[in-house]
Amino acid sequence: MGAISKLQVKKMAKKPAGMRGVNPRAMNQMMKQMGIDTKEIENVEQVIIRTPDTDIIFDDASVTKVAAPGMLTYQIVGNPREVPRETPIPDDDVALVAEQTGKTPDEAKAALESSGGDLAEAIIKLSQ
Repeated sequence: MGAISKLQVKKMAKKPAGMRGVNPRAMNQMMKQMGIDTKEIENVEQVIIRTPDTDIIFDDASVTKVAAPGMLTYQIVGNPREVPRETPIPDDDVALVAEQTGKTPDEAKAALESSGGDLAEAIIKLSQ
């Protein structure tokens, strides 16, 4: 594996951030010299990034797999949309709240949903 020449480093240092104006072929050659391999992942339908509160969804995203020595990354390009995540309410929790409060399962489920799944808070709400 060859090293990057001092001339190539100087040329890279003179370029503004983002490497605008660099010949893509030269960029690929430099990346190969550094042991970096990129591959476009074909036919990507959707990419979802899940966090505790939201899902970040990319429909028809462009995804590139970047393999460097000791590291594997994925680059996602597209227009994301954020969707709040819904907390699933287990049937056992609904039954417990209904039993403890004497309310219907629908009332118990509504109380659990409004309390974010917190059993104690749902029971207190329905007991008042």
